Amino acid sequence: MIVLLAGLPGTGKSTLARELARRTNGVVLDKDQVRAALFPAADIEFSTEQDDFCQHIMLLTADYLLRLNPDRVIFLDGRPFSRRYQTDDVIRFANRLHTPWRILECICSETTAKKRLDEDEHPAANRDFELYLTVKARFEPIEREKTVIDTDHDLETCVKEGLTALLRSLPKVHG
Repeated sequence: MIVLLAGLPGTGKSTLARELARRTNGVVLDKDQVRAALFPAADIEFSTEQDDFCQHIMLLTADYLLRLNPDRVIFLDGRPFSRRYQTDDVIRFANRLHTPWRILECICSETTAKKRLDEDEHPAANRDFELYLTVKARFEPIEREKTVIDTDHDLETCVKEGLTALLRSLPKVHG
C-alpha cells in the first residue's frame, strides 16, 4: 500500500507517518531526506521542479520496496500534496503497480502549526510559518477519497484514526 501524507507544513504529517510506519512495519520515504541525500547543499533549491524530481525518486523507491515485499506499507512524507497533479501522479503510479493507496490529510489549528514550525528543527530550510501561509493560499482541495486527521488531538488518537483508514476497504485499484 502507498499512503500519501497530505497537509500544510506543521500539521504533523511526519510525526504521524513515523508512528504509523512503526506500528505497521512500514517505511517512511521523506522528500526532504531524499533531497538532502541527492543534492549538494549548494544545489538545494526547494523548487517545484526539484520537489517533483524527489517525489519521482520516492516513487521508484516505493516500487522497488513493494517488489521486495508486496505487503509493505509505504508512507510518502515531506510534501503537502497541495496541488491536484501531485496526488494524481502518485495514484496513477500506485494503480500501475496494482497497489492500493490511501490519503491521510493532516490538519490542525493555525496556532498549533505556527508553534510547531517555530519550535521544530527541520531539514527543509524554507519550512516556516511564511511557507505555511503561502501553501495555504494556493492549496487545492483534495477531492479524492481521504481521511482527515486533526492533529490537535493526541498522537494516539491520530494513530488510531490513521490505522482505521489503512484498514478500510477500498478497491485494489482506484482511479
